[in-house]
Amino acid sequence: MAKQARAVQTWRSIVDAAASVFDDYGYERAAISEILRRAKVTKGALYFHFASKEAIAQAIMDEQTSTVDFAQDGSPLQSLVDGGQQFAYALRHNAMARAGTRLSIEGVFLGGPHPWGDWIDATARMLELGKERGEVLPHVDPMVSAKVIVASFTGIQLISEADTGRADLREQVAEMWRHLLPSIAHPGVIAHIKPEGRVDLAAQAREKAEQAEREAREIAAAAEAARGAAAAGRNGGGGGGGPRGGGAGRGTRDQPEGEGADEPAGAEVGDGVESEAGATAAVTAGGRI
Repeated sequence: MAKQARAVQTWRSIVDAAASVFDDYGYERAAISEILRRAKVTKGALYFHFASKEAIAQAIMDEQTSTVDFAQDGSPLQSLVDGGQQFAYALRHNAMARAGTRLSIEGVFLGGPHPWGDWIDATARMLELGKERGEVLPHVDPMVSAKVIVASFTGIQLISEADTGRADLREQVAEMWRHLLPSIAHPGVIAHIKPEGRVDLAAQAREKAEQAEREAREIAAAAEAARGAAAAGRNGGGGGGGPRGGGAGRGTRDQPEGEGADEPAGAEVGDGVESEAGATAAVTAGGRI
């Protein structure tokens, strides 16, 4: 468990640092050395988790959709509007959202799925749910309308970025919904939809940040406990009859330094530290926001 916690912590540090670098420089100008500097990990630790810069970029594009939570209860159309406003807010306050959007706009497909595919699919699902609940007009094709909505949002956020640094993005997104809702929603439903969203986004963001901080503290505490246990084992196992004695163990501090030898506190030391399958699985499953 300790190795798994440390693996998640390092994966998270790398992805968060890379998001800030991609946000600042874009894909082509983003340097691995700058990601390492901001993440405070060694090259060996980074390449244990990611085979290339492309793999890191793909992880960020996968992560950006986690900044939005489409509520499944209540009005599907209002939930869809709320999700758009959540992402508009995230584009001003969340480097992960900005980096994922910039990578998608730059056309960093990386041989994977279409960069807008997740957003289109999620939007189409909410429109389909809206049809089932009688909010969306019968003739509406959810996939066609989803592509129009995602394309409209993308264009609006680009113009808002150019005009005001996205300061007016939420107002512009609300205006987008005022124009689009009449073409997809029953007239009686539109009167009850709030284009500006119904969620206190600042409070929601604070709650998410506090939760992330708590999780980070728990992971750091687990990693610290693991280092303490390892140090105690080294101090108590000096005899030749112990599992590390007689030169038959994994090595001593006299061995040549590797990629992880200069690892900062809190990160892995070397490529093989997390070789257990459980650690990799934990990174994949637990590394998301």
